[in-house]
Amino acid sequence: MAKEEKKRLVLLDAHAILHRAYHALPDFTSDKGEPTGALYGVSAMLLKIIDDLSPDYLVACYDLPEPTYRHEVYEDYKAGRGETDDDLISQINRSRDIFEAYNIPIYEKAGFEADDILGTIADKVKKRKQKDIEVVIASGDMDTLQLVDDKKVQVYTQKKGIKEVVLYDEKGVEERFGFGPKLLTDYKGLRGDPSDNIPGIQGIGEKTATILIQKFGTIEDMYKVLKKDKEKFEKAGIKPRIVGLLEDNKEEAEFSKMLATIRLDVPIDFKIPEHKWKEALDMEKILELYQELGFRTLSQRVREAFGVAPDDKEDESEPEIDLSAEAPAEADVKKVGIALWLLHSDTTNPRLEDILQFANTDSFEEAQKYIYAEIRKQKLEKVLNDIELPLIPIVDKMKEKGVLIDVKYLKKLSKDYHKNLSVIEKKIYKHAGDEFNINSPKQLGEVLFDKLELSPKNQKKTSTGARSTRESELQKMKDLHPIIKEIFAYRELQKLLSTYIDNIPELLDKDDRLHATFLQAGTTTGRMASQNPNLQNIPIRTQLGRNIRNAFIATKGYKLVALDYSQIELRVAAFLSADEKLIENFKTGGDIHAKVASEVFDVPIDMVDAEMRREAKVINFGIQYGMGVNALKDNLGTTRAEAQKYLNEYFKVFSGLAHYMHEIKLDAARNGYTETYFGRKRHFEGINSNIPYIRAMAERMAINAPIQGTQSDIIKIAMARIDGYLEENNLAKEAPLLLQVHDELVYEIKESKVKEIAEEIKKIMEEVLNPKDIYGIELLVDVSVGDNWGEMKKI
Repeated sequence: MAKEEKKRLVLLDAHAILHRAYHALPDFTSDKGEPTGALYGVSAMLLKIIDDLSPDYLVACYDLPEPTYRHEVYEDYKAGRGETDDDLISQINRSRDIFEAYNIPIYEKAGFEADDILGTIADKVKKRKQKDIEVVIASGDMDTLQLVDDKKVQVYTQKKGIKEVVLYDEKGVEERFGFGPKLLTDYKGLRGDPSDNIPGIQGIGEKTATILIQKFGTIEDMYKVLKKDKEKFEKAGIKPRIVGLLEDNKEEAEFSKMLATIRLDVPIDFKIPEHKWKEALDMEKILELYQELGFRTLSQRVREAFGVAPDDKEDESEPEIDLSAEAPAEADVKKVGIALWLLHSDTTNPRLEDILQFANTDSFEEAQKYIYAEIRKQKLEKVLNDIELPLIPIVDKMKEKGVLIDVKYLKKLSKDYHKNLSVIEKKIYKHAGDEFNINSPKQLGEVLFDKLELSPKNQKKTSTGARSTRESELQKMKDLHPIIKEIFAYRELQKLLSTYIDNIPELLDKDDRLHATFLQAGTTTGRMASQNPNLQNIPIRTQLGRNIRNAFIATKGYKLVALDYSQIELRVAAFLSADEKLIENFKTGGDIHAKVASEVFDVPIDMVDAEMRREAKVINFGIQYGMGVNALKDNLGTTRAEAQKYLNEYFKVFSGLAHYMHEIKLDAARNGYTETYFGRKRHFEGINSNIPYIRAMAERMAINAPIQGTQSDIIKIAMARIDGYLEENNLAKEAPLLLQVHDELVYEIKESKVKEIAEEIKKIMEEVLNPKDIYGIELLVDVSVGDNWGEMKKI
């Protein structure tokens, strides 16, 4: 009896193929404007795979957008990668239609990558009793080469672009790397992988890693030899420096190997398809899809590949396309994305992929209907229609206008700050007794913990087991050695230089205007965020940070006008809590922090000194963020007993606020969410957690959410009303909005119109809420004018 011929299962690494195609091919679009370059590439690759490999079964494996277990153990995993382009995301979603048309089943699992799904399926097939199926993994990712196993599993990968391919067996891997597939994870454990941000051992590159593996095998074997007979490394020609790196970085090597290892145990229910993929092929479905996408050449190739006669009467016009996942307008995606964010505030800056996933559909039209129905169900229509949707064109105009930057000023600032950085560097080296890489957590840790023998209380470690040198840990040591102060100064300067001073000139247009991206749905509280650069985070507590604002200048003939809500979060806390004492303090006017100090320290207001006022200010703002006694102790620089005394006294005086905060926690635990004055909701998954620190963190956020959320609602409402006033009075060109930063709006107003327009904007901002509705508390706005954002005078 003739031996049965083996069947072939081809596993498609859908994400890797799509990414490769997207970057290899031009930006194709259909006649309706839908991006199709990656879809064309994956279709062409699929036809080539079918032609080259003659598969009996085909399966596609996908990544999902959720973080994987690798992100959970190492938050910097793949951190170096930029945001995925929206055009690629839409094509990743759309590619599922291609596989469905070809009768190709899809496998995916939250918490795992496509590589892990591929590895698990390949392993399951290898372990079958019947040895009648061989596996070929088709991928654009070299990581899958670790799965190659003699003739049982091979990898078919793109070598260049999407046309040039190679089929790897064990011999092919060995020729490519100098060792077999099973040692590829050890290779990455040693040299790391910059594309995935896997650290490896710093100082060991490709050549050294290869030599070590060829001579000693796995990482585990290396360390066994290192422990028993270190001299073997010397005899093998390994330099003492490399031996030292191995000794010092065992955890890093093992951890990196773990990150690089493809899992073979993903909990998926995989079954060999009952029928070969060609048996249920629906040619009409494929051709209809390709016509929709505008793939006429591919349609012809499909006909030729499957022996279908060409259709000479094919209608060249495209069918009318409706609003579905194929090509939703960008504006519609933005609107529905904001609605999704209101329903699920943790999903910041939602994209098409998030929308479809939330609604559990591939149709944008269905997702839109579902999300808007949920908005009505949760009574969020007013927040969506009255606050968020009117803001969309305003945010777009703000980015389009941009703000003028004084490049010469930034260059001078850069020169001065780099000079100061060099001085601080030398001070740090002097304290350390030697030069080292200050930016290396490992080397800094060795200096602080080994050389200087500093020992912080309750020392924390990183996910790799290394001793942490993050700011919170250094704060514990600030009084132990003068080097800590210099490290803080070094980090502050370096961050200002890299994020703003040296970075901003690279972001400017030909007219030296900066077009930062403002993110309407960029935070969980409702506040706006920004990026490229993050203008919300320019530090203004120190002169070093404030100097950066001087680079933001007015166009000739205009002035910058900044309008800033005065102590708005405290005012919001007062009217939300209905605290009589706090309300009275605001209604009578004057310095709120001095008044609170007078109450808490029980002294006449004229006896309140600067230190008392400072401490009252810390408590005022800390309370809003659910600050506990330990945090208050650190912020005040006092003892725990003293901090507890201040807290007790504060809540005794402002008992209404204390009661409100207690009720907020209870409501959040009962409902799972909090609400702002205007009805915006924020949900808290950890509010009923059995883990104390998770529950405490959720409670702190719950206390702050209604206050900060109401503040953000107020300024967003103001922005829309101001825009209406400017448009109605034909003043939009004479007073464009440039920036929105927390409680502050910055306009560029024509010099001759500053007084008139600024007064009206201030009035609009202050009248967002009627004092009668908020216990007589007034919203007050400070107005400042200047030629640059840093040097402005109040008017």
